[in-house]
Amino acid sequence: MASTRFFLLLLAILLVPLIAVVLQFVAKSWSSSKLYTAEELARYNGTEESLPLLLGILGSVFDVTKGKSHYGPGGSYHHFSGRDASRAFVSGNFTGDGLTDSLKGLTSTEMKSIVEWRGFYFKTYKFVGKLVGRYYDSKGNPTKYLKGVETKSARGTQLLEKQKIEEAKVPSCNSRWSQNEGGEVWCTEGYPRLVQRPIEMAITGKLSRRCACYKENELHTTPGLEVYKDCDFLSKTCKV
Repeated sequence: MASTRFFLLLLAILLVPLIAVVLQFVAKSWSSSKLYTAEELARYNGTEESLPLLLGILGSVFDVTKGKSHYGPGGSYHHFSGRDASRAFVSGNFTGDGLTDSLKGLTSTEMKSIVEWRGFYFKTYKFVGKLVGRYYDSKGNPTKYLKGVETKSARGTQLLEKQKIEEAKVPSCNSRWSQNEGGEVWCTEGYPRLVQRPIEMAITGKLSRRCACYKENELHTTPGLEVYKDCDFLSKTCKV
């Protein structure tokens, strides 16, 4: 009886380190992901039926096989398969140089949109690995370029939230459009004015304006307000 207990104790002592090694290996396997080169990823574009359909965005690789009707040959999104075409998610250029992972010259708002697209793929499709290159190094670590994109995207989010808070102080105009009468804007309280959106202009580098409703006393004290063309100074409704 004592010898049996001794044998079981000895067996447990020997098995514990072995189990620990196995668990470490499994955990490492779960936490790690496959690294693809651009040449390897290109094989998964649907031309080889035995292979899954993969696409990359910001260096993250996803299996989109379940969306084969869209991402497979002849599908409307096939141009994304087998490559990282991050830029095309916002540029709409699906040919030639447009199908690239370079985001050079894009605004923080556009980068924010691409980061949101990546989030969509994480939620909708299976993440299978990382693409070595612009966004991940040969060990699968994020590059400075990826960190820069994510930082710029976060900054864009913060600025747009600030704009939202500022604009909430002055209500936006109501608007409607019909084929017969065209468009018009109106204010239930106050008077419609065109006003620039400086934060969005700073982010995008493009002119941006909105219609907002200002009280009569504010019309004379708020700089930069523009009356709609052919609209009376104190009209509550204006054609656009």
